Amino acid sequence: MKTPICNLLVIIAALLVSSCGSGPAQTPTTATPVAAQPAPPAAPAYTYPKARRGDQVDDHHGTRVADPYRWLEDPDAAETRTWIAAQNKLTQGVLGSIPARERIRSRLSKLWNYERFGTPRQVKGRYFYFKNDGLQNQSVLYIADSLDGKPRVLLDPNTLSEDGTTALKHSKLNKKGSLLAYQVSKAGSDWVEIRVRDVKTGKDLEDRVRWVKFSGISWARNGKGFYYSRYDAPEQKTALRKANYFHKLYFHKVGTDQDKDVLVYERKDQKKWGYGGTVTDDGRYLIIHVWRGAESKNQIFIKDLKRKRAKLVELIQGFANEFDFVGSQGKRFWFKTDDSAPRGRLVEINLRKPERKHWKEVIGQRDETLRSVQLVGDRFVASYLKDARSAVMLFDTRGKLEKELPLPALGSVWGFSGDRKDKETFYLFTSFLYPTTIYRYDFKTGESSVFRQPKVAFDTSNYVTRQVFYKSKDGTRVPMFLVHRKGLKMDGNNPVYMHAYGGFNISLTPSFKVRRLAWLEMGGIYAQPNLRGGGEYGEAWHKAGMMGNKQNVFDDFIAAAQWLVKEGYTRAEKLAIGGGSNGGLLVGACMTQRPELYGAVLAAVGVMDMLRFHKWTIGWAWVPEYGTADKAADFKWLHAYSPYHNLKPNKYPATMVTTADHDDRVVPAHSFKFAAQLQQSQKGAAPTIIRIETKAGHGAGKPTSKRIEEAADRWAFLVKALGVQSAKAVNAKKKAETSH
Repeated sequence: MKTPICNLLVIIAALLVSSCGSGPAQTPTTATPVAAQPAPPAAPAYTYPKARRGDQVDDHHGTRVADPYRWLEDPDAAETRTWIAAQNKLTQGVLGSIPARERIRSRLSKLWNYERFGTPRQVKGRYFYFKNDGLQNQSVLYIADSLDGKPRVLLDPNTLSEDGTTALKHSKLNKKGSLLAYQVSKAGSDWVEIRVRDVKTGKDLEDRVRWVKFSGISWARNGKGFYYSRYDAPEQKTALRKANYFHKLYFHKVGTDQDKDVLVYERKDQKKWGYGGTVTDDGRYLIIHVWRGAESKNQIFIKDLKRKRAKLVELIQGFANEFDFVGSQGKRFWFKTDDSAPRGRLVEINLRKPERKHWKEVIGQRDETLRSVQLVGDRFVASYLKDARSAVMLFDTRGKLEKELPLPALGSVWGFSGDRKDKETFYLFTSFLYPTTIYRYDFKTGESSVFRQPKVAFDTSNYVTRQVFYKSKDGTRVPMFLVHRKGLKMDGNNPVYMHAYGGFNISLTPSFKVRRLAWLEMGGIYAQPNLRGGGEYGEAWHKAGMMGNKQNVFDDFIAAAQWLVKEGYTRAEKLAIGGGSNGGLLVGACMTQRPELYGAVLAAVGVMDMLRFHKWTIGWAWVPEYGTADKAADFKWLHAYSPYHNLKPNKYPATMVTTADHDDRVVPAHSFKFAAQLQQSQKGAAPTIIRIETKAGHGAGKPTSKRIEEAADRWAFLVKALGVQSAKAVNAKKKAETSH
């Protein structure tokens, strides 16, 4: 899910044109029909654990809907624990019987074992950055007295737990660089505890701020305290699944107990409002981002911190548009917004004349989508998306374009943090075949130089990245990235793994993932379509894939699969699809609508029960994206595509559902119920299993060791399901073809 704070729940994250019924869907006229799969045996080839089918039936606006596995919503019940144990035993047996699994795991370990870095932050002449030696479970925070100085460890999260499952989620230094406030998450939970470390001694103070969730950290100018957000302490037994309401903004003074923290803002009449506090660089004002669920819209309130009795100014009222605070000078404030600009613009609001008619446009809307703006080096550094790939423009503070930053390849850029008067900034560049490299930009010379560049034991020169465009069912032009070995034969026999997301205004851009390298080595193709529902083309693209338009997302994905078959890249038996969270919903819906299109499915931490998602933890926050079954109109489209409710007796592709016992974002009940129903509905020979990770959550902060094991299981499952050759066999075949 994404920053700044007003959009944190988008990542929670982090997040209907035609029906999703059980009848066969029609093939779009723009693609040829896929080849039929070989007829499997009349009965499943696996004996699945018995799962009691309850008699729960709910009445939704006059429609009776069965929910036979409602009992699986309680993860602590004895019956559920027995079911989980039996499922894990089955899954371990299936995965353990795949000969290639250990070979893949070994190769992944070697590929993963390379030094990698985070972007540095300079504070008072010292540099702070994260580094991972290779196979460390968590990256370590270092400090150096100069850019080329010898780094020393400031905080090593690997020492916080023996198994590496305690992770550092977010950290922030005060202006003096003397204190570090950092958030600790245990076993992948969204709940975090804030601790404070003395930078000079490297030791923690006694401060412990608990029950924090969906919060940033913003220090007061004097560095003696910080603003943060939290919920009231929940009941321990239901902390990982009970709905979270009534967010509150607090101020914590360092050296005091949490019960002495000052409540800065709350709204007892608005249980769904959330808050994030940001102190301006001059320390004068507190900017309060007010969000409401996963909406790409927010309010902005401002409080003058130098006037003790200053009233809160509701600068931006109503949830009409998105406003991201960029920076300020005196009473002039700059915000990135989609107000009157669905692809984004930068506006200036003066507190002396805050009315909308007095707003000044600093950077106008462009053809590209404005993703973020940073005020650093006395310039606005604006990051854009052009067909889902990055472009960076530098503007002066009046909005005049100075230059476009040259980038090394088609890829993605992140970073550009710092203070307004800094003479340098750092950013990272990454792409599918370009390991994440850290660059330093010198504002005086206007030049970029490499700060740290990783060395990976993989020859990327043998592979190529392409961007193609295809037409969806309604004629919409959709982009898709393809990564594969050079000299690919278009004979329809290539194994393809297609991954997508399509929701919550989140954009999928090129990125370097070690786990994909093993797939490419085995002759696999990686495909990444940029579906509607994302933010690749601004808010209009997002709206075209949300609420009642959600079926567009599935149509885009299905059309991508058909295009890959039509163009000779693969065939149905060799095509695997995957996605996580909202992407898990995506592949769950598409496999129920068109099961014959795919040879395998990897559904990770997916939102599978669209009629009850809003009843758990932060699920209610997704209602602006999906709708709610509590409303009759919304129920119709939700019930039409809900993966759990649309599984019928059928021949489904090989499927591995993955979830985690500490996922309090998309609670495991989604995956439990879907897997139980899928196994009951499977009439083909392909396996349908569920992998349940322990001491893990939605994904953030997962230790390297668990990432490697999970990736090995995923690729091993696809190797078996799609009949993929080993990397050694692929290389031998390639050499033989070259010799001839």
